[in-house]
Amino acid sequence: MAEPVVRIPDAKVALSTASVYPESTATAFEIAARLGYDGVEVMVWTDPVSQDIEALRRLSDYHRVPILAVHAPCLLITQRVWSTDPWVKLQRARAAAEKLGASTVVVHPPFRWQRNYAKDFVTGIWRMAEETDVRFAVENMYPWRYRDREMLAYAPDWDVTNDDYRHFTVDLSHTATARTEALAMVDRMGDRLAHIHLADGKGSAKDEHLVPGRGDQPCAELLERLARTGFDGHVVIEVNTRRAMSSAEREADLAEALAFTRLHLATAAAADDPSPKIRRP
Repeated sequence: MAEPVVRIPDAKVALSTASVYPESTATAFEIAARLGYDGVEVMVWTDPVSQDIEALRRLSDYHRVPILAVHAPCLLITQRVWSTDPWVKLQRARAAAEKLGASTVVVHPPFRWQRNYAKDFVTGIWRMAEETDVRFAVENMYPWRYRDREMLAYAPDWDVTNDDYRHFTVDLSHTATARTEALAMVDRMGDRLAHIHLADGKGSAKDEHLVPGRGDQPCAELLERLARTGFDGHVVIEVNTRRAMSSAEREADLAEALAFTRLHLATAAAADDPSPKIRRP
């Protein structure tokens, strides 16, 4: 039997509901369905719909768009969403994922001032992961910068590969902001890489979340590597469209991001692939 000319992995391409901000969570489902995304990742934040499991289930059913992942409320603006206790937030995120059929909860490392949470974070994530089939995929972050000053805002580390987690999320906008080598970080994650936040950046001190292909991150190279190695996790488009002048311009950006992703995931099959295996554990 002839070898395939093109290899397309089983990875699903999802739209983060954060990508439509300042439009609503409900709008993200509409756009994902219209453009042909495989599903959504729900960013749990101040939009009440993002916090309401039954409302999310109705949106998913109505638009026939599955919820593939839940992003726990880890941002500064979500400190009071789903409790002020960070462990309660993660418990509720896990329960939401289980009820909605999502396979992954994305979580950031703690802020340094969350001392008790940070002290037990690594062991606590392992403990929670052992209680469910849902994967807790800990996301790489970055130092905060102001002019020539750098603040280490996350603990145990913004570079999550320096700690022992079962699953990782790599975010290419965050690698740009951290000014670290994205593919080297992916190598360190190895077969524990379970989830991708696909966006671009140019190394600004601000977390840019550009449409893939508009910055200097190896978005295409990473996707082609995932295709060669049979990655079957989720690739989530998480971009900033706040500067879009209209809903049509925002949708065009999200269509471009989807087209870029699908193009580079359908890569020419290689007879000899020296890349390390990247798979879903």
